[in-house]
Amino acid sequence: MRQSGFSLLELLVVMVLVALVMGLVGTSLSRSVSGAELRSISRDMLAALRYTRAHAMVTHQQQVLMIDTEQKSYTPPERDTVKLPDEIEMTLTTAASELTADGAAGIRFFPDGGSTGGNIIFHVNEREYRINVAWLTGEASLAREETG
Repeated sequence: MRQSGFSLLELLVVMVLVALVMGLVGTSLSRSVSGAELRSISRDMLAALRYTRAHAMVTHQQQVLMIDTEQKSYTPPERDTVKLPDEIEMTLTTAASELTADGAAGIRFFPDGGSTGGNIIFHVNEREYRINVAWLTGEASLAREETG
């Protein structure tokens, strides 16, 4: 008479496979959360740039959005400093005249809507978002870059 059921070895193999699948799902979920957070941070920065441009046009005075890549933060005019999460990498390219210290610089907007221009890149895992600021018009635009 033969007994039916699973051996201890078969149960261990199944448990190891389930653990591997759960590990992959967890990694996949953490990447999508980081991607969503990166997209949100990029949009917030885009809004801050647009706010600074509009503020310069309304007040008829130059306005500067200060960006500190070392501290991973930015400060719009007359607003509180926004601190970014540590895992997000930020790169800034702007006019040499706007550099204030190591890793700190600004993007200046003029009353006519123009700016000193530049770009800001946010990077986490395999995702990257780039914000371009046109020097002539001061308009800011967001694009997702493919890396890897």
